[in-house]
Amino acid sequence: MVRCAVLGATGYTGIELIKILSAHKGATLTALTTRQPQPIPVNDLIPTLAEKSALMIRRHSFSELKNCADVFFVCLPHTEAAQTVAQLLKAGKTVIDLSADARLKNPADYVTWYGHKHAQPWILKRAVYGLTEIYRREIANAELIANPGCYPTGASLALYPLLEEKLIDPDSIVIDAKSGVSGAGRKMSAATHFCEVDENFKAYKVGTHQHTPEIEQTLAGAAGRKVHVTFVPHLLPLERGILSTIYVRRKAGAKPQAFARAFQKRYGAERFIRFRGEGIFPSLKDVALTNFCDIGIAVDLKSDRVIVISAIDNLLKGASGQAVQNMNVRFNLPEEEGLCR
Repeated sequence: MVRCAVLGATGYTGIELIKILSAHKGATLTALTTRQPQPIPVNDLIPTLAEKSALMIRRHSFSELKNCADVFFVCLPHTEAAQTVAQLLKAGKTVIDLSADARLKNPADYVTWYGHKHAQPWILKRAVYGLTEIYRREIANAELIANPGCYPTGASLALYPLLEEKLIDPDSIVIDAKSGVSGAGRKMSAATHFCEVDENFKAYKVGTHQHTPEIEQTLAGAAGRKVHVTFVPHLLPLERGILSTIYVRRKAGAKPQAFARAFQKRYGAERFIRFRGEGIFPSLKDVALTNFCDIGIAVDLKSDRVIVISAIDNLLKGASGQAVQNMNVRFNLPEEEGLCR
């Protein structure tokens, strides 16, 4: 039985982890932390849990924490997470970090995209990027798994096979992605206030979103060269889900039937990626409350454009579900355990 601690358990990703791990046959929750001064009973935070839990979400000292779990899910804010991850690694612990603090390999990218110098740059060399279907072999032996961002998960899984098979122009990628409001986290802000979001739809951080270098880093691995993308995120008046509509240019000589074959080759045996085929496209209701990534494509021969559409639940495949999938791989458990409801 894998002992699990969730640090920052009262945010959206922490809540989803508690739900998944409470029903996981190979894992047990041993510590849940919060910065709030008063302890919180788990069932008060999540009344829908199937069983009554005696666990309390409370403040812990590091000396208490370090011996109480085999794996630590770090759901702390960016910059704060790095310090905690560094402490845990020095103590010899396995860490799955759901912040952005271990995702980028180049420390200079944190200055450019996050506006701060990385506090613990040495952890970046120890991190394995946790896009399970692409880096499964490395995840199986990782001490630090950098769980991907929600937008990069949907976009990278949709594009990886096409770049890998050299079917598209890497300089032509336009990612038009729409997310539910939970992607912004639980912290209050004017931009995610009900009156701002309801009956509204808008783009934000156009050309400046911090997930851009994360997407480019992953796609460069598939293309074997640097990749630059145009990434435009939008906010939907919905609780959860990300729909990414991606436009790319077909390479000269790439046969239309090769595109579906590329997805079948890369993902045919994958439990959580469902390739719909050509002309069949996913919707957010198809993947809500699941760990699936659904993908459909269209090849426009008139314009030599290929349109790829992917859908994920941003809190599950885009965060906590993928984190548990990575834990299952790391600890040699059935990959679908806890994730098939």
